[in-house]
Amino acid sequence: MEDVLDVYTRPYDPRRPVLCLDETSRQLLGEVTPARPVAPGQPARRDYEYVRGGVVNLFLVTEPLRGRRYVVVSERRTRRDFAAVLRDLVEVRYPDAERLVLVLDNLTIHSPAALYEAFPPAEAKRLAERLEIHHTPKHGSWLNVAELELSALGRQCLDRRIPDATTLQDEVATRQRQRNAAADAVDWRFTAADARSKLKHLYPSFHP
Repeated sequence: MEDVLDVYTRPYDPRRPVLCLDETSRQLLGEVTPARPVAPGQPARRDYEYVRGGVVNLFLVTEPLRGRRYVVVSERRTRRDFAAVLRDLVEVRYPDAERLVLVLDNLTIHSPAALYEAFPPAEAKRLAERLEIHHTPKHGSWLNVAELELSALGRQCLDRRIPDATTLQDEVATRQRQRNAAADAVDWRFTAADARSKLKHLYPSFHP
């Protein structure tokens, strides 16, 4: 826990940007009968029946100190999908950075080993050397800022029926542009010192 909290105290450094990554799944649901909009004396109505369109995955990456967010919609959530997101960060979004400081939870795919499953060894090694990975502790995913961003995305953009992956991608892209234009940075204030004071029950007992 303190390892991640110390990462959040680092000053902004474009050569070593701090990024937080998390993912979630979303079920695609289409309408059987078109919804009826609000009319005089009549509230909006929606049929309770729906059409299942499968499930897609969303990878969200956020750079807290710059207020930047990136969302990738994928069909699955495998090591190869995760590795593709990492390569995009290294080669496309942050090509000039010396190293990317990544905060991740302990999901099994969140490992440099994913790169070796997706790419030839030389390329995997080159990408892995550009990453500095910090994992949140078990039951401590709340320490990952990307989880907060996913919660906001769900409430503000995805809290309705979305019939297909194309519509979902358009909705997410619009929200991403709006959030990035606002450049709302995250002012993380919870430090290791706070943890030692307020979360004493998580620390082992010490008797000199």
